[in-house]
Amino acid sequence: MAADHNGVALKGRLIETLRADGHEVDDRGAHPGEELVDYPPLCEDVCRRVIDGRADRAIVVGGSGQGEVIACNKMPGIRAGLCPDVWHAEISRGNNDANVLVLGAKAIEPETAELVVATWLTTPFKGDVHARRVAMIETLEQGGSLL
Repeated sequence: MAADHNGVALKGRLIETLRADGHEVDDRGAHPGEELVDYPPLCEDVCRRVIDGRADRAIVVGGSGQGEVIACNKMPGIRAGLCPDVWHAEISRGNNDANVLVLGAKAIEPETAELVVATWLTTPFKGDVHARRVAMIETLEQGGSLL
């Protein structure tokens, strides 16, 4: 789990909740007191851990989450979803098999963020037609064409 300076407080709260629920959490930064933190290196760090199997999934918290979701989705093998609510969390996992959750600390209430995380972690991938679409996304990611 990682956050830029805008997401440090929400990240801390989510880490406490996740650990209380029995999840193992690796806090990759940033940390309280860091005034300005660039998010792309944090995104790369957590995404590489997912790609190489050191982590099952990752959560990234930014201000809006927009830059973070873009940065994460530049990494081959990553399907990051920006989820401002439970419905988006269900879609990102169930339909898109997202392996990175992105939250915008300035755009979501902490209680909602906790519900989003819980939903995202427990929603299974539906497979079927969605697996075909994820495979198409992987083709694009590898420079292939669907046309």
